[in-house]
Amino acid sequence: MPKEALLVIDMLKDFVLPGAPLEVPDTRKIIPVIKKEIERARTNNYPVIYICDRHEPDDKEFRKFGWPPHAVKGSSGADVVDELRPQEGDLIVEKNTYDGFYKTRLEDILRANGVESLRLTGCVTNICVLFTASSAVLRDFKVIVIEDGVAGLNTDDHIAALRNMKNVLGVNIQKGG
Repeated sequence: MPKEALLVIDMLKDFVLPGAPLEVPDTRKIIPVIKKEIERARTNNYPVIYICDRHEPDDKEFRKFGWPPHAVKGSSGADVVDELRPQEGDLIVEKNTYDGFYKTRLEDILRANGVESLRLTGCVTNICVLFTASSAVLRDFKVIVIEDGVAGLNTDDHIAALRNMKNVLGVNIQKGG
């Protein structure tokens, strides 16, 4: 069986907490599934890697795409939610765009650990999860997206992203736990 890694994508306070700048309400529903995925990965000694949006206060993403300032470096909103807080031995990869691989050390970490297969959880299904899944597939990783462990901005975009990941990228869509 190929060595796996679990990616926990953008489960940050600025996406999860009520009233947060980019609140995605469904993220609160997926926390129990992600907790089980984290426990599973740790039990099997697979890396748990947190992919975390981190922006400068004047990040071009805010201007270019119209997103409100979020996950600003040094702010509490850029922290992983308390329920999923990283533990000793977990890894954190900071990104400043949708793709967890783009100009990050993610691929180097995965290759150094002999990882061949990725389990993706987090938010947002049709943005950061989709772009990270695409990059992973293009880098020849086997990709599994945990259907009940990802959340979209809305149901239609969530379903469309899962369908595209499955039908276009060949991603395996599975239930969590």
